[in-house]
Amino acid sequence: MFGKSIDLFKIFGFEIRIDMSWVILAILIAWSLSAGLFPFRYEGLSVQTYWIMGIVGAIGLFFSIIFHEMAHSLVARRFGMPIKGITLFLLGGVAEMKNEPPSPRAEFMMASAGPLSSMFLAVIFYAIFHFIKFAGWTEAIYGVIKYLAWINGILAAFNLIPAFPLDGGRILRSLLWGWKNDLRWATRIAAGIGSGFGLFLIIMGVLEFFSGNYIGGMWWFVIGMFLRSAAYMSYRQLLVRKALEGESIQRFMNKDPVTVSPSTTVETLVEDFIYHHHFKLYPVVEEGSRLRGCVTIKQVKEIPKEEWRSRTVGEIMIGCSADNTVDLKADAMEALALMNQTGSSRLMVTEGKRLAGIISLKDLMKFFELKVELEP
Repeated sequence: MFGKSIDLFKIFGFEIRIDMSWVILAILIAWSLSAGLFPFRYEGLSVQTYWIMGIVGAIGLFFSIIFHEMAHSLVARRFGMPIKGITLFLLGGVAEMKNEPPSPRAEFMMASAGPLSSMFLAVIFYAIFHFIKFAGWTEAIYGVIKYLAWINGILAAFNLIPAFPLDGGRILRSLLWGWKNDLRWATRIAAGIGSGFGLFLIIMGVLEFFSGNYIGGMWWFVIGMFLRSAAYMSYRQLLVRKALEGESIQRFMNKDPVTVSPSTTVETLVEDFIYHHHFKLYPVVEEGSRLRGCVTIKQVKEIPKEEWRSRTVGEIMIGCSADNTVDLKADAMEALALMNQTGSSRLMVTEGKRLAGIISLKDLMKFFELKVELEP
């Protein structure tokens, strides 16, 4: 879902990250507030004041979204759902869950927490707005506070639309799940509604664009595309989880993988292994299948080509870690979750200090496609 992201800070144990697309959104919000909304609402202020209002409003929205996602994350933790972190991106923010909720009640509580937190902020900001306006504070101050009350109300209302993966769609899924006790069916219905709502926004965006509202039309179109894609991907991810749940890694792994020795030169690694087998990761193994680590294309790229003949794999390899190995006793879903977390498509399967095999994302997906085709 995300591109390059930057770690900002950690709060309550959750990593707060910002996707580079958020920078674009923050600039657009600050500009639209300072050049559009605030001059229209509060006439006669200086250009500098409008820009300060716009920047403060964008920062306030930033923290409002974090507050919203933090509410999700804290409730998720309460129900034993691991959260990888909170990432802000072009269309808002998301608390990244590693797994599906354990029960309908857990999902209902977690999904409800976000809109409730935004409603709470809307009420608080609206009360502050009335207090400082009555106290005689300047328009520049209470104007920003009123905007934050309004935008949090909008955030709560939009997220309550029953279109998965919006919070309202998750609430709907939890109710359907609790009714039929069938998560797959509930997800299919909620995701279908989400996809339909996304199509509706796309059509609205096109109509708005051709009626002259270019910016508004563009935003409706982008949000609609995102919702359709997210609804489809959410349902597909659930199918993958259900297909791989409880399946042993041994069923998918290659028990006789291509390996290299620590004494292999980088030049030989490139010519005889990378260019021949086309893999991006190779286990580094000593005699007796003792695993020393692995070498990837990334390590090779860091070595100047003129040094390939004199440098060995043992010099540039990386050691075994929780990011590149998975235990032989783990199930396929654990391997897939690790791949998703690290961005790696190949993992070394270990049995103690011995290399037992290699598991790849390609093999897992082949099994998934076949299972979906054979088992409706």
